[in-house]
Amino acid sequence: MPCNKRDFIIRNASVVTPGGILKGASLRIEDGIIVVLREGEIKSFLSTIDAEGMYVLPGFVDLHSDAIEKGIEPRPNVFFPVNIAVYELDKKLSSCGITTMFHSLSFAEMEIGLRSNSMAAGIVREINALSGHLKVRTKIHARYEITDSAAIPFLEALIKDRQIHLLSVMDHTPGQGQFRGVTAFKGYYGRVYRKNDEELDSMISRKLKVKGTTVIEEGLQYLIDLCKNHGIPLASHDDDSPEKIRWLKGMGLRISEFPVSMEAVMFAAEEGFSVCLGAPNILRGASQSGNLSARDAILEGFGDIICSDYAPMALLYTVFTIYHLGILPLHEAVNMVSINPAEAVGLGDQTGSIEEGKECDIVIVDVRNGVPQVLKTFISGREVYSTCLR
Repeated sequence: MPCNKRDFIIRNASVVTPGGILKGASLRIEDGIIVVLREGEIKSFLSTIDAEGMYVLPGFVDLHSDAIEKGIEPRPNVFFPVNIAVYELDKKLSSCGITTMFHSLSFAEMEIGLRSNSMAAGIVREINALSGHLKVRTKIHARYEITDSAAIPFLEALIKDRQIHLLSVMDHTPGQGQFRGVTAFKGYYGRVYRKNDEELDSMISRKLKVKGTTVIEEGLQYLIDLCKNHGIPLASHDDDSPEKIRWLKGMGLRISEFPVSMEAVMFAAEEGFSVCLGAPNILRGASQSGNLSARDAILEGFGDIICSDYAPMALLYTVFTIYHLGILPLHEAVNMVSINPAEAVGLGDQTGSIEEGKECDIVIVDVRNGVPQVLKTFISGREVYSTCLR
């Protein structure tokens, strides 16, 4: 169990705020809330942590990570108990500086994710049931494959029971989006999901059969309206054209995940979408699917949010890679993993930045050996991760 909230001081810190860095700054935390932030010392008899000039960052808000799916099914058809996978991943997340996690689970029967919609729905409920015992603030990001209308009843029940906190809509049909052709589709699904040619041909046939039918648009509109009525933010996925972005905007979506071309990312930005890019893509400097380099998008001035995608450890290293390459100032890179995602899903008043009145979701980072390392992570004033006793 996380330790109790406590009142304490952090001194001698390089505090990264949305607008810049405060050197030699101090924080006063009371009942898990930042009550004072200022340059210089704060006189107090409270317990004090000396940051020794190290960076104090806002905790990371990760809107998209399917690491939980790999935690539950590390090999094809090899499943660990959900509670064990969740607890183990939770420990890892706090060590990566992630303080709010949107676990991403796919609803795409026999395609991606955990094989079945009923299994995905059960896992969503189990994660939410465990959330009060976890270190990291835990949310659910449900990913809906629009060619799988059988998922709608499962998602409907979860939405009505307030089990979902973000919904994204996906279309992995070859010929658009992430996969420009059948060869790219088969190569990816065969490699990642270990599917044979017969299974892949069946998947493609099934998706093409329903593609463009009224069933897809009616089902999608129903889910979107349901989410709006329940205050659930909506995101698109793998946007590839102005036409698709315009269509999704008309339905009320305002977050664009992983646009696959520079044209798409530019148009999404122009249309007022919060553009979400993948940390592994930025860190590696290239897309695994041969699509848009997220690093190039940021260089051109596009991109608002960075998510871990499938690698939680990548967020911290990506932030400092962007900074060290001179692509963005440090505080702007940090904003992409903190305040920007928080605001995109309506959490900006609570978390996402180091400001007076907000939750003490902070990370102390040591960069002295050239590789950024998380020393301590606090969530609502609770120390949930520490590598040292200072």
